[in-house]
Amino acid sequence: MFRKFVMAAALVPFVVAMAACSNDTEPTSSAPTSAAPAPVTSAPMANGPFGAACTAVPKDGAGSFDGMAKDPVATAASNNPVLSTLVAAVKAAGLVDTLNGAKGVTVFAPTNDAFAKIPKADLDAVLADKEKLTKILTYHVVGQSVTPSQLGTAGPFKTLQGGEVKASGSGADYTVNGTAKVVCGNVQTSNATVYIIDTVLMPM
Repeated sequence: MFRKFVMAAALVPFVVAMAACSNDTEPTSSAPTSAAPAPVTSAPMANGPFGAACTAVPKDGAGSFDGMAKDPVATAASNNPVLSTLVAAVKAAGLVDTLNGAKGVTVFAPTNDAFAKIPKADLDAVLADKEKLTKILTYHVVGQSVTPSQLGTAGPFKTLQGGEVKASGSGADYTVNGTAKVVCGNVQTSNATVYIIDTVLMPM
């Protein structure tokens, strides 16, 4: 009997200690469930593509918005049918690896219709002149990420060519260098933000 009493007495501090530990850890474990949910942003333009021409982008597959987001910018553009002329120009200039290897850049991507505004003889001459073509194409690339809210309020933005581009506008209506309309903006690739434009930009 005495032995049982001693064992029971020895267990009392252990039980009290366990209860104390339980009380100490209980609020910590319940904290996440009682925390308020994170606020939801109310700026839709910062979260997805915008613009009338976005409807021309495929709904699914590699050329869709979701598909483009998985690839670097030159690869993503090659899967988008509205940018096939731009992709051909990028290949002719040997800039595929340069664009795919860039980090956190912004690309103003002319549509096929934008290139069609250039007289064919002039366009063919540019495509055959690698040095000039490289200058024109790198003028469309800004060496930083530019969000829609920054597009119309910040800048001018320095390009990889060395010149600058300047955008104006707000909401879903932006113009670059006073001539090129953004027809589908804030398109994301794995390494770039893309603004699809309706006119080819020319270095100053």
